[in-house]
Order: sequence, then structure tokens, then C-alpha cells
Amino acid sequence: MIYAILIGYIALTFWSSLFGAKIKNATPESYFMADRKLGVVALFFTILATNFSAFYFLGFAGEAYTVGFPHYIMMAVGTSFAGLSFLIIGTKVWQLGKANGYITPAELIYGQTKSRPLAYMFSAVMMFFTLPYLALQIIGGGYILENLTNGEISYALGVVILTLVTIVYVVLGGMASVAKTDVKQGILMISFMLFAVVFVAHDLGGITAANSQAMALVPELFLLDGEGAHYTPLSWISFLVFWFFCVPMFPQLFMRFYIAKDIKILKKSALLYAGIPIFISILPVFIGVWGHISFPGLQGKAADQILPMMLMEHTTDWFAALVMTGAIAAFMSTLDSQLLALSTMFNRDFYLPMSGKTWNFKQEVLAGRFMVGVFAVIGLIIAFNPFDTIFDMGKMAFSGLAILFPVALAVTRYRLVRPWCAMLGIALSLMLLFAFHYGFISTSVAMGFEPFILLIALSFCFTFLGVTFKRESSSTLS
Repeated sequence: MIYAILIGYIALTFWSSLFGAKIKNATPESYFMADRKLGVVALFFTILATNFSAFYFLGFAGEAYTVGFPHYIMMAVGTSFAGLSFLIIGTKVWQLGKANGYITPAELIYGQTKSRPLAYMFSAVMMFFTLPYLALQIIGGGYILENLTNGEISYALGVVILTLVTIVYVVLGGMASVAKTDVKQGILMISFMLFAVVFVAHDLGGITAANSQAMALVPELFLLDGEGAHYTPLSWISFLVFWFFCVPMFPQLFMRFYIAKDIKILKKSALLYAGIPIFISILPVFIGVWGHISFPGLQGKAADQILPMMLMEHTTDWFAALVMTGAIAAFMSTLDSQLLALSTMFNRDFYLPMSGKTWNFKQEVLAGRFMVGVFAVIGLIIAFNPFDTIFDMGKMAFSGLAILFPVALAVTRYRLVRPWCAMLGIALSLMLLFAFHYGFISTSVAMGFEPFILLIALSFCFTFLGVTFKRESSSTLS
């Protein structure tokens, strides 16, 4: 039964990919941007499915197991703020993209500043910090297949299978396939996660009984600062504002801003996105906290697997397979978008400008398909050598992406930006990020805030030193 469900899902995914393959793509905008014609439903679900991924299914549950219910508040409220940043950044990105035909984030940066070095740096940082997040999707899929099949499909084989499936349907249809598939995957993700909570709670005697058992075992999970006093007031503030800055800088989401049919559709999708995390974020958190009832004492990477472990323990095999199919849908809906975004960015932001070549549509799509495979292999390499927990990997990647927000804000809102100031802000923030990560600088210098707050502040300071708020001739800029 488990294999039948998995094979059925893969078959459905392939069928959806044929939709994009049949479209008579004639321009890069057709293949990479779905002709910029997505409506509210398609845009909302492709944004939702692209963002809520392994970090949602496994990362949320694993971190809730480790920290407790405060993780829900931090993620739900903080992620909702991203809807506001979609309105601030996304609407301007849509307008500029529509007017100038931009496809990648760096094309917007170059088009508005005429600085190729800044565009190169912006794209390189985006790509570099997207790779660990891409690998998280592959890692999550490997964990789930291994748990569902009791090791019959090993972690290594699982990550290879899911990556190959994703490569095929991205290569076949481009953004048209990705967007169409994301609608199905988004619906599966939310529905199955809701059913998972209902069934696990039922087996534990109900939500109230399950919470009572977990509270009796680890009462700190229900405190505002979490297990081990994990959250301080300043760390609460840090995480609540963090998602506002980092989420719109995911390249696969940034490029979603271009593909709305009109700006009203983008605004409606942003408002929907602001509300949905409040509902769906609690679902894996419940199961993560309840995990202490059945699997006490898990630490680190072991805690990241608490969701499939709880499903196998408290539901039937076929139902666990259904829910985990929803999880796999979430992973693949992020992985497909990341692969398409990265391949597009590499070719359009680096190869073509540096080589001085021009491609026709067929050549550009062929090169994009090749780079999808290249980045998938890079993701596999990282997945075979995972580091830290899923939440920690994600936080590292998100911190690097958040550094770019001030530049995107300045370029979209104030066209006259001195590129060297923005580049200096990015470079210094990156140096500080790696200094924190490798322990060269103590996190105590952040004065109680999470270190990424300093990085974002530093990037803001240098970027906006170079912003000319009064309109003037670009020839006066250095």
C-alpha cells in the first residue's frame, strides 16, 4: 500500500508536468515566467507551496520537539509579516518587471543601477545561500522515504529518486509545470497535515489529553521562553522581524513577484499569505511537542524525524504514507522552484553577460535544463553530507539572504543607489555572518539579539548611505 501511494503520487506529478511540455513555448517568458499570467489561486498556492517545505514539515516539528510551543508563535506571527514585505517589495518588483521584461532578481538590480558588479554580487549571494535550503528539501525527502519503508528505501536511494523525479518535470515544462503542480501540492500539504494532527491526537486521547501528557513530561515546552529558556525577549523580537526581511529574498519567491497577471492579484495573494501561517504553522508544532510522549530524549538530527516517527507510531501505515506524500509534495514544490530559479539565474546573470553571447529561445531553455541537473547534483552532494539540524541549516541560509533585503528595497523604491555602498554593505555583512558562524566573533556582541539582526542593520546602514532620495541625474552618481 505504501509503495502504491508513492508511485501514484509520482505518476500524478509526471502527468502535471506534461501540461507545461505541451505548451508551445516561444519565448523565455513563456518557459521561465509562465507568460506572467498567473491568477490569484495559482499565484497564492505557488508562493505557499514554494515557501512551506522541509523546513515546515520536519523543521517545525523538530524544533517544536526541542523548544516547545513558543516556536509556533515565533514562526506563525513572524512569517505572516512576510506578507507585508511582499506588498512593499513585491509590488514594485512586479511593476519594474512588467515594464522592463526582467526575469531574474539581478536583472532588476542591473536595470535600475546599471552596475554589473552589484548585479553579479547580488545574484551570487542569492544562489550561494539558496543551495543549503535546496539541500534541505532533498534531505527531508530522504528521511521520509527511509522511515515510511522501514529502511527498505535507504536515505541515499530516497534522495536520488526524489531529485530525479523533480528534475524531469521541471525540465519538461518550466514554470508552467511548476505552477500547475504547486497548486496540487499546496492543497495536499495543508489537507494531509491537518488530518495528521487529528489522527495522532485521536490515538493519544484527544488534543487536550495529548497536551496534558506532554506538559507532565516536559512542562518547559509550554512556557513562553521554551525548553531550556531558549527564547529571551530580544530573541523573540529578532525572530519576529527576521522573516519580513528574508522570505522575499528567496530567489524562487522573488521571481514569483514577476509572474502575477496584474498587481491586484499579487496584492490579494500577499494578503492571503499573511493569514495562512497562523493556521498551518500550529499543525507540525502539535506533533513535535507530543513527540515527547512516544519518543523521549531525541536530540539534534534525530528530532528532525519526529513527524514521520509519530505518524508510523500512531496511525496506520497507509495513512502515514498519505501524509508523508503531502510532505514530499511540499519538498518537491520548493525544490522544483529552486532548481528552475538557480538555473535561470546562472545562465542569464553570469554566463550570457560574461560571454557576450546571445541565445535564441531553444538554446536558452536547453542551457537552463542542463543547469537544473547541475544544481540538483550540488544539492545531492550537500544532502549526502548534512550538517546541523534542519532548522539551523535553514537559519544560516536565511540569514545570508536577508542581507540582500536593504539593497532590494533601495533599488525598487529609490532608483538612485550608489552601487559601491550597497556592495560594501553586503560584503561586510557576509564577513560578519561567517565570523559568527565559525566562532571567530562571540554572539554576545549582538547584545541579546540574534546575530542576524546585526547583519541586516549593517547592510541597511551602508546601502542607504548611498541612496539619493531627491531625484537627480544618474550622471552625478559615483
